Formats: sequence, structure tokens, C-alpha cells
Amino acid sequence: MDERNNKPVPQLIEVEPMQDGYRWVAITAMLLAIGIILHTVSPNVGGVTPNWTIAMYSIVINLTRPKLSQAIGIGFIAGLTLVPSSKSAFPLGNVASELAGATVCCLLVEAMVKIGISEWKLRPFITGFVATMTSGGLFTFILKLILGLPLHVWIYAMLPVVAIVGLLNGLITFFLYAPVRKLFYFQEDEK
Repeated sequence: MDERNNKPVPQLIEVEPMQDGYRWVAITAMLLAIGIILHTVSPNVGGVTPNWTIAMYSIVINLTRPKLSQAIGIGFIAGLTLVPSSKSAFPLGNVASELAGATVCCLLVEAMVKIGISEWKLRPFITGFVATMTSGGLFTFILKLILGLPLHVWIYAMLPVVAIVGLLNGLITFFLYAPVRKLFYFQEDEK
């Protein structure tokens, strides 16, 4: 009681941060920013450039195991941030492709956790590769439609490049996952 006004003084309640709090937002924002910067400055070598953004959101999704709606948000933001730095004929295709990539990555991580292989060492590689194949496959298909390219150009010229980028992204996700996990002290059994 406040003796001057005879009114009760409200007590502060301390709330403990939880895994479902906003820590994943900060980690996502930081890693996506790193991915966008690397995506912007990475040189094109023989028509192939790793998509650092996909690798970074694959790491985030593997670490934080967000809800599907959150993964869709991650994909949407990733796609929007790629639009200004895109070197493609249709930059807005990034929005749809990253939505698809992040969604598939999230569903794949959840499926792996449900069948008991959440600690599988190759999980980051597989999810990074599959997310890239999904995102890149959709993106190049959108380009095929926009540019009116024949189907055989997409199958024999574009998809092999997507597969090479997928392998690079799988490797990037695999090799960066453990250091990033250690940096943020993630315990996967918290979820």
C-alpha cells in the first residue's frame, strides 16, 4: 500500500523467456541479413551462385523448428528481401519461390523430428538441398513461363543449375549449422 494515497501498489510480475518467445525472430533476422548480404556480393562462377538466403533460412528452420505459419513468414520476408538484389528477369518470382522453399523445409524438418531422426547429422544438408530444389525449381519454372521458354530448356538447362546450387546450399547449411547452433546454445530437446 502506498501510505500517501492509501492505494495498493501493483506488483511487477517477472515473465521467464521461453523457446516460443521472440528469440527465433532475432536469430532469423540476423541470419537472413547475413544471407542477403552474401547473396548480393557473391560472384557468379560459371552461371552458379549459392543462394545464401536459402541456406540461412534452412539453418534457422532447423534450429528453431518454427510453426508452419512462422516458416511461411520467414519465406515471405526472404523472398521480399531478395527482390531488390535479384539479377533475374523476374525478381518478384523470389517471393513465391522462397515461400515454397521455407514451407517445404519446415515440413521436412517436422517430418524428420516425428519419425525420430531429429539428431541425424545429415538433416541440415538434406533440408538445405530440398529447400533449394523446391525454391529454385519453382523460380526457374516461373521464369520459363514468363520468358516463354520451351520445356526442354527448363529441364535440361535450368534444373541442372538448380541441382548444383542445391548441392552447394546443402553443404553450406551442413557446415554452418553446428557453429550457428553452438553460437546460440540451442537445445533441440527444449521443444
